[in-house]
Amino acid sequence: MTTTAPTGSRHARAAATRERILAAAHDLFISRGYRSTSLRDIAAAASVSHPGLLGHFGSKDDLLAEVVGALEADNETVFAEIAAASEPGDLVFTRLAERNAHTEGYLELFAALTGEASSPGHPAHERMRERYARLRELSIDVLEDAKHLGVVAADRDVDGEIVRHTAGWDGLQLLSQYLPDRVDVVEALEERENLWALPVGWRDPDDAPGSGTGTSRTLPELRTGTLANADPGYAVGRRRRAQIVADAMRLFSHDGYGDTSLQDIATAVGVSKSTLLHHYPSKELLLSAVLAERDKAISATTELSEVGSAGALLRGIPDGARVNARNEPGLIEVYAVLSCEAVPATHPAHDYFASRFTNALDHFTELFRMAQEDGDLPAHRDPAHEATWLIAMWDGLQYQWLYDRSAVDIAEQLRAHLADVLPAR
Repeated sequence: MTTTAPTGSRHARAAATRERILAAAHDLFISRGYRSTSLRDIAAAASVSHPGLLGHFGSKDDLLAEVVGALEADNETVFAEIAAASEPGDLVFTRLAERNAHTEGYLELFAALTGEASSPGHPAHERMRERYARLRELSIDVLEDAKHLGVVAADRDVDGEIVRHTAGWDGLQLLSQYLPDRVDVVEALEERENLWALPVGWRDPDDAPGSGTGTSRTLPELRTGTLANADPGYAVGRRRRAQIVADAMRLFSHDGYGDTSLQDIATAVGVSKSTLLHHYPSKELLLSAVLAERDKAISATTELSEVGSAGALLRGIPDGARVNARNEPGLIEVYAVLSCEAVPATHPAHDYFASRFTNALDHFTELFRMAQEDGDLPAHRDPAHEATWLIAMWDGLQYQWLYDRSAVDIAEQLRAHLADVLPAR
């Protein structure tokens, strides 16, 4: 006689299978990287069939969203607990950041999802958008209390400070994975939060005026990242190559590098795969061309002519950011996706981004050092920290903008930040 298991037992088994799948996905995403892990790998590790896995999760993106969503839900609970147990006015952000830094796989998984889900069609896009909104609400309450108790200067705009702080935090988490010996998330957050006690644009009245003239020195140029396999270029076919790069950039920004095939790109361009390979013999060379095109386009819109000083160049950054957000949103999208996807050292673009971040930190540290010599950057601010925070915050603002373009104005947030860092004398 055949017996049927009670409904509760069937549901319990399904829930247990789901938990095994999530645990396997979590471990494999950490050990192999998100893009290098297949659904079949996860099914095997969870001891379920591939169709059985698909009965619980429709895609790998759904799995990633669930894995990171569980970490984020835990984070929100811990955030509230830390805040409740703290003294009035305490800034608790660094304690949460320290916990995240010691939670195995958190930074890697969060970076993967931040870039992956930036496309509006991604199944986790709305969840991440809501995540930013909830985090802002929790953080604003903490900062409002600190401001009321005098821990934060009375003239600081809490809403704006939290947008920039959240952006900087996200950017630091990404930077620290490419440059772990140079970027410490907790240390950078602590230094930034200490500056909240000072009024906006504060200068020590005893600061000596800058000794540099600003106008007689050569300002440093920003070097971009490099890939081991640079695109050698061809004498003919420029229009076709430009179309290939444009369509590859669009597909990379939507689906990521790992899940975009050469056939996908050839189909989008309207050519055969063999024709595509004639222009770009490998996917890595095409990736190199996409990144080079992005750097070229960004440089064209952010380059400032007749800049008189390092301070003037830095103050002009928001203008270039506004142009990019208005005219070249695809450049921001492909950067967001690829910079997060390339965190694993085995990714073909990893060295490019590590090199790019290294060059950017060197470049902006030197600019802030020169600005300090000229008297534009106050003496109590550290050029290396300001460079790290600017890069991290700028990247983080771009991520936030991709999730809510109506709520985040990258240029205005950068302008407000630089007005505080480089106040007029």
